[in-house]
Amino acid sequence: MQTILGSGGAVAIELAKELKKYTNKVRLVARNPKKVNADDEIVAANLLDKKLINDAVAGSDVVYLTAGLEYNIKVWRRDWPVIMQNVIDACIAHNAKLVFFDNVYMYAPEEIPHMTEESGIAPATQKGKVRAELIRMIFDAIKNKNLTAMVTRSADFYGKNVKTGFLNIGVFDNFKKNKKAFWQSDANKIHSFTYVSDAAKAVALLGNTPDAYDQVWHLPTSSERWTGKDFINYIATQMNVKPRYYILSKFMISLFGIFSPTVKELKEMQYQNDRDYFFDSTKFDNKFKLPPTTYEKGIKETITENTPS
Repeated sequence: MQTILGSGGAVAIELAKELKKYTNKVRLVARNPKKVNADDEIVAANLLDKKLINDAVAGSDVVYLTAGLEYNIKVWRRDWPVIMQNVIDACIAHNAKLVFFDNVYMYAPEEIPHMTEESGIAPATQKGKVRAELIRMIFDAIKNKNLTAMVTRSADFYGKNVKTGFLNIGVFDNFKKNKKAFWQSDANKIHSFTYVSDAAKAVALLGNTPDAYDQVWHLPTSSERWTGKDFINYIATQMNVKPRYYILSKFMISLFGIFSPTVKELKEMQYQNDRDYFFDSTKFDNKFKLPPTTYEKGIKETITENTPS
């Protein structure tokens, strides 16, 4: 049995499909879980409930934590440590391996122009500090509590069913609505994006590779160094629209944040958009020899998959 905790997101949906290559028993756990494969087992559970998570993990060989929380620092501070502790305890109790799907928020700002698994953890933001604490909890449990686990880390991602990624929201979705695209801070900077299908395939493969555990992995991401303008222009060409866009500047975020709590939460993260943001997956690429999807191919597939037939 392989179990996905937080099974409703884009990565989890694709991951559920990929896991069928490795097991005939997939369990999906969420507040309101829905089957992805016809024979999936579904379990309704709140990840904040220790007993429910313990029960949901029982019988699992591998547990994938892919949950996403409301983009609100108060929620993150309150809920993430509780969720992580519940999951760690359940995995230890049932001798299940843990695979955590992570982001890059914990890296020091000076690491953003070229991130590797060895990049320094020194977050300058409140959300980054929460993420760093989760990583500390995992590796402390590996060292002191016999947990077997790994951290799989993604850049900002895009692709089918992605509802929160800013490439989808700011460019694909706006062009589809015949609106101007938007980019955050500086469209002249390089910005890496992980294709959601690549991420899911890699997480499933890593979870079923015994010697991949007890370390951090960057998920396969194109090494092409595209800027915001490159993405906007290419997506516009493929969607047959003009490459119109505006910059969501720090000032605009501050202004709009007065009216939108979600936009307000973006302000502290702009250090990831006002400089080059390059995500290096060489470690994974060298071990598994699975080339990441190119941006051209990923963009074409995303447009096709999100266009009604």
